[in-house]
This record gives sequence, structure tokens and C-alpha cells, in this order.
Amino acid sequence: MRILVLLLSPLLSFLLGACSWLEPHRIEIQQGNYVTQDMVSQLKPGMTRDQVRYVLGTPLVTDIFHGDRWEYVFRRQKADSRAVEHGRISVFFSDNKLERVEAERVPTPPLAGAQPDSVQR
Repeated sequence: MRILVLLLSPLLSFLLGACSWLEPHRIEIQQGNYVTQDMVSQLKPGMTRDQVRYVLGTPLVTDIFHGDRWEYVFRRQKADSRAVEHGRISVFFSDNKLERVEAERVPTPPLAGAQPDSVQR
């Protein structure tokens, strides 16, 4: 029995050491309303609130003190990457019609078959 333990201990330590090379699979983490440039380009002045909601989705932040402004905030971390995308889009209404859109940073979706590039800060 003692000989078996002496023979298996180097093998066991090698196998445990090999596990340190493995990394867990990381999933893409998306928080908030992920809004792309294609979605923003569909917005036209004069659209109703329902039309804007249809294009962009339900706003993440609505303020009772600023009822004519919707905020779309998002954060996205791609799978197996430390790069994080941040963005914020503010939609302003006047008389329940779209007046203007202010975008801090809006990502463009990657082309089909294109390699994703790193996010610049």
C-alpha cells in the first residue's frame, strides 16, 4: 500500500498542477438596455413615446422630476475578455414627441464574420 501511495503521489501532484492551466469559461455579461447605432439611427424627430419604446425598448431610468427625458444605460463585458463597453443614451421629448437624442457612446454591431476588436476607453 505504501509503495502504491509513493507511486501515485507524483502523478496526482502533476494532475493537480495541470488543472491550474485551465481557465473557467466566462459568459457575456450584459446589463441595462444594450442600444446599437442601428437602433439609434431609426429614431426620427417627432416620433411618439410608444414608437421610441418600440425601437429602443423600455428605458432603464425614468425620472419623475424630468418626465420628458428617458435614459438608456448599458454595460457589456464580452465573453473571455476583460474589455467592458459602457454607454448612455438620453432621449428628450417635447409635447410627447421625440425632440432630440444625446448619446455618450453607441456601439456598432460587428459585421458578420468579422473578428471583434478591443474596446477603447
